Amino acid sequence: MRLFLMLIVYAYTSSFFRDQYDRVGINLGFYITSLRTSVIRLPNGDSYGHPFDPSRVIRISWHPRFFTHIVVVYKIYVDMAKDKLEKSMVADVKTGKSIESTVRTSKGMFIRKAQNRNEIIIVSLKDEVVGRIESRISVWTFLPVENGEAIQVLHYENGQKYLPHWDYFQDKTNLALGGHRIVTVLMYLSNVEKGGETIFPESEVCSVDLLLYAISYVSNHVDWFLDDLQMKESQPKTDEDSECASQGYAVKPKKGDALLFFSLHPNATVDPLSLHGSCPVIEGEKWLATKWIHVRSFERKRVSASKNEGCRDEHITCPEWAAHGECVKNGPYMVGSANSPGKCRKSCKVYHFPQLKFDTFLSDTMVIYTAIEYLS
Repeated sequence: MRLFLMLIVYAYTSSFFRDQYDRVGINLGFYITSLRTSVIRLPNGDSYGHPFDPSRVIRISWHPRFFTHIVVVYKIYVDMAKDKLEKSMVADVKTGKSIESTVRTSKGMFIRKAQNRNEIIIVSLKDEVVGRIESRISVWTFLPVENGEAIQVLHYENGQKYLPHWDYFQDKTNLALGGHRIVTVLMYLSNVEKGGETIFPESEVCSVDLLLYAISYVSNHVDWFLDDLQMKESQPKTDEDSECASQGYAVKPKKGDALLFFSLHPNATVDPLSLHGSCPVIEGEKWLATKWIHVRSFERKRVSASKNEGCRDEHITCPEWAAHGECVKNGPYMVGSANSPGKCRKSCKVYHFPQLKFDTFLSDTMVIYTAIEYLS
């Protein structure tokens, strides 16, 4: 009966709205028959010249907006990261500081962002491969590289989880660093035997069956209509799904796949439906890499190199990084170089513009994973 009523309403309204939209030259069509000719094409790909095929992207939901990529472009091996993992933290809702919480029980570490080739003389292999990942994510999200945080590698063991939460901020401290997180990209680095699903408790999955898809063969203006008729439905579950996965739409980790979701509406207001979490791992282990992207540049403006203004931290996590020896291991980023001041000079106790040798820091010790395989 519901389907019948939908078809009647569509029959009476489609011609009217088609005329209205055609008058202003707006095409809202979604051609099911020829996906490769209807999606936005990016013939030049990323800044490294590798093409990006958006037809591999699958839209799962509009409320919130989240998508999966059938085969992610990069695969990260984290063998050497295992010894560097630390307890994952969460942001305090009042102060914005990183604190421990039972809400999040995984372990993780950050991969330093790729250094700008124009700012340093020597570019390490690590900078090259991280730069490729960041460039590809930028193409997929249509957001600049500088808006992104450093990639975080996460590891979940048996029973570890991340309770449902939002990626946008509720404190002024983090909002000052590039504004809200608008996009999150999760790159799955392993399969999980059972559990570990990424769960969206408030997601509304579109209620459309094959007959309505057939309508789109005839008219390219059906998509807007279907969006308005979305209703919350349960996702079919299997015996392989955990009990946690029944609480909403669940994405099962699959090695090589990526998940992208928006935490903000297109008008930049926060989207409460973007509530998400990581179900407890029941069997096996879960590895993934997370990339958060902000509405503005996350890279603060470089400070003056003068003696009076040189002692400054430009990232809220600088004290923690310094305490774990990053001033030496990641010198060009933390302390700076002859061509660019560092991000954490205050925590590293560097009170003037350093004149440093590159070979002091560009050593193999700062490589945190074995290799990255390009899967073009």
